[in-house]
Amino acid sequence: MTEAAPERRYHHGDLRRTLIETALGVMREEQNWQFTLREIARRAGVSHAAPYKHFPDKAALLTALAMIGFDQLRIALIKARSNAGGDPRAALLPMARAYVDFGTDNPALYRLMFGAEGVNRSDVHLSENAIGVLDTVTDVLQRGQSEGAFRRRAVRDQATACWSLLHGITMLSIDGLLLAEKVGLEPLDAAFRTIMEGIANGDENGRMPDVR
Repeated sequence: MTEAAPERRYHHGDLRRTLIETALGVMREEQNWQFTLREIARRAGVSHAAPYKHFPDKAALLTALAMIGFDQLRIALIKARSNAGGDPRAALLPMARAYVDFGTDNPALYRLMFGAEGVNRSDVHLSENAIGVLDTVTDVLQRGQSEGAFRRRAVRDQATACWSLLHGITMLSIDGLLLAEKVGLEPLDAAFRTIMEGIANGDENGRMPDVR
């Protein structure tokens, strides 16, 4: 009796999406991207040659995954900003927490986005996907400056300072290095209060806003 062929788990025209979803699942399961295109094809239930219809090599697939990661991160930041209402100062800390939470909830994907060998970094980090993340923060800072909540400085400089802080904290969190004995119980809040002192204007009495 001839063994039945494996059931295809995708509809015509959805192969690219199926391969990406399969690769994301493998990354979540194994916490790395050391898979091969052949393995992704096998798990997706397609021929080993099928991925090459959409991805000429593994680096192309990894680049696509990294860009999807930036899209997901931007969505998380927008949601946090929306939940905070219209006050730019009130939005920044929830956005910071959303950023760190995304990285710690998706450590392999986050590392891929920022540090994978074989990924074309200029293609990734100069893409609309990656720039959109920074623009989400820049928009809040720009609005805060226009409303007098933040000091008038080069907005890109402020956004870069925020991003550098969050990326560092995220990587330290992923690596388990934010030990309470070294940095206290709430290192993100403490670090963010510090950077807010350099961004935010004080009130009419010169006091800084409470960002807890």
